[in-house]
Amino acid sequence: MPAEKLAYEDFQPGRRFPLGPKPVTAPEIIEFAAEFDPQPMHLDETAGRASILGGLAASGWHTSAMFMRMMADSFVLNSLCEGAPGVDFMEWRKPVLAGDTLSGHSTVLEARPMRSRPGLGIVKFRHDVENQRGELVLLSENSVIFGMRGSLEVSA
Repeated sequence: MPAEKLAYEDFQPGRRFPLGPKPVTAPEIIEFAAEFDPQPMHLDETAGRASILGGLAASGWHTSAMFMRMMADSFVLNSLCEGAPGVDFMEWRKPVLAGDTLSGHSTVLEARPMRSRPGLGIVKFRHDVENQRGELVLLSENSVIFGMRGSLEVSA
């Protein structure tokens, strides 16, 4: 029998969820860029080295997508997540280069029940993603809506 999914009650301020590790490869940088952000520094190693980024660099949007996957794998897919009302901020602090390995953590900042939607609560997170050198590459804060234990039907 699978473990019970994380509910609103499990997201207490100060709780941290690990993110990653996520190795970043040149082919995936190029594939994402070709589809969504076809700038030279994301498509070609030589152009990347000639840019201020210093090498074949993932688009910031690609970095955000990789972060989202790490968050999904860490706790979202094993929770009563009902979506998110948006992102407060997302900062791309350093380039993510081919060969980097990303990891980090999501920390619960605050949690409150929704007055307008009984059975749901809003949890605010801070997300820190670093490369293998411990350099912060992405910093973000956002809120996520979670079902309260016993309040929602969960499909198998």
